[in-house]
Amino acid sequence: MAGTWPPARPVPPGAERAEEVRRRFAEEARTERPDLATLCLLVGAAADGTLDDAGMDAVDVRLDELAGQLPFRPGGARAWAVSLAELLGGRIGFAGTPADYQRLESSLLHEVLRRRRGLPILLSVLWMEVARRAGAPVYGVALPGHFVVGFGPDALGEPGGERVLVDPFAGGQVLTGEDAELLVAGATGAALEPSMLRPADPLDIVLRVLNNVRAWAAARPERSDVALWALELSLRLPAHPAGLRHEYARTLVLRGEFLAGAAELEAYAEVVKAVDESAASTVRAEARAARARLN
Repeated sequence: MAGTWPPARPVPPGAERAEEVRRRFAEEARTERPDLATLCLLVGAAADGTLDDAGMDAVDVRLDELAGQLPFRPGGARAWAVSLAELLGGRIGFAGTPADYQRLESSLLHEVLRRRRGLPILLSVLWMEVARRAGAPVYGVALPGHFVVGFGPDALGEPGGERVLVDPFAGGQVLTGEDAELLVAGATGAALEPSMLRPADPLDIVLRVLNNVRAWAAARPERSDVALWALELSLRLPAHPAGLRHEYARTLVLRGEFLAGAAELEAYAEVVKAVDESAASTVRAEARAARARLN
């Protein structure tokens, strides 16, 4: 769903920093060329109140330092892939384990940089940011269920030339075509389609990061605070699934913010009624039930 957001909710006392992070996130997402590292660091700032501007600057400096340790223009796509794997996966030890899926820090760029562990998509963001700073032709590849990194002319929008995929979660392993097919089949049971290998848009990457955060929070009902800020950031992206507004409203109700949740449910019903009046009626009933909980 495209459009402006957020709703008119007062900022609670002491929440000015959180609101500033959300504002900056929305502004960056709407620039002509959104900066992936900045957006991911703002996600980190929403999660971690101790991550201030100095901390975000320190992450940028560290990414620059890592890029400076790569050979100067080592060659084609495969040479870049091998150089990144030797540095980040080998010498420094960035990789992932199944246990990383259970940690919120695995979705936060500054924590991934500190811990050298993370989810495939955040490790891929780190790989991409270091490679980009070094001048590599790099891009993200949003395979279903497992994000990887590509090197080659696709990063420049050019046809032809060697293309190489690597898996940062596996320490930068260079993937064969069969490896990529197995990753997709393992995640979805479906075959690898050529469209799955296209460069991922930075805003789609950030939305996928936030989806992972929401999934982490959904498995932990006591962490509805995490679900709330992840939804608030998702809804500030220039385009997002309309259903996120419904999820946001329900999260407010779950947290006991009945009036705000009811207002959001009513606003969502107005959006839905144009295509499904029956669904809109159901959402309005949810809103009435939320208001009734105040009595």
